Amino acid sequence: EFSGNYYATSFKAVQDIKETGRICVLDLEVNGVKAMKKQDLGAKYIFIQPPSLAALEERLLGRKTETEESLKKRLESAKEAMDYASESNAYDLVLVNDNVDEAFLKLNDFIVKNWELS
Repeated sequence: EFSGNYYATSFKAVQDIKETGRICVLDLEVNGVKAMKKQDLGAKYIFIQPPSLAALEERLLGRKTETEESLKKRLESAKEAMDYASESNAYDLVLVNDNVDEAFLKLNDFIVKNWELS
């Protein structure tokens, strides 16, 4: 459950993709990450973090897609995720999204070092 909606990906579906030699990419909120970490999938965890909560709020307001209530929920969720990301070994990579070109290069480097891509 996230923001009043339910989402699910079965662990079997992830394992099935892994067995084909492909990389399965999931976009998870923090509780989904915690649940996935309980499984033995050999997963890598990447967190893309805003420079700050204030910067995230400014970005969201600039999009003009959020209600006051949804903005509050998004910021609370982001704070929870950022707090978790600061814990030791929470993620294999934490990318601060303050410069898209630098963030891309760091992500690309991480992927190349961690997966054999054909």
